[in-house]
Amino acid sequence: MRTTVTLDPDVERLIRDAMRERAISFKEALNEAARIGLSGKPHKRARRFVQTAFRMGDGQEFRWDKALAVADAIGDEELSRKLALRK
Repeated sequence: MRTTVTLDPDVERLIRDAMRERAISFKEALNEAARIGLSGKPHKRARRFVQTAFRMGDGQEFRWDKALAVADAIGDEELSRKLALRK
């Protein structure tokens, strides 16, 4: 349904904040706010976050206590490569 709504400035600010925080459209933010305000609970379409995990293998040959040093070395190599491309 299409309709015209006049929002108070503070309500518009709340809707715009919700849009920015959740990366959703004005319509979605307004509908969600109305649902929560009128029913007291969010819409059932909300997706749960699921973390995907991967096995890293049986052998632990990588020394995790040296991970930051490895990351620094990789970063240094990348920086050197970029500087070499500029020349």
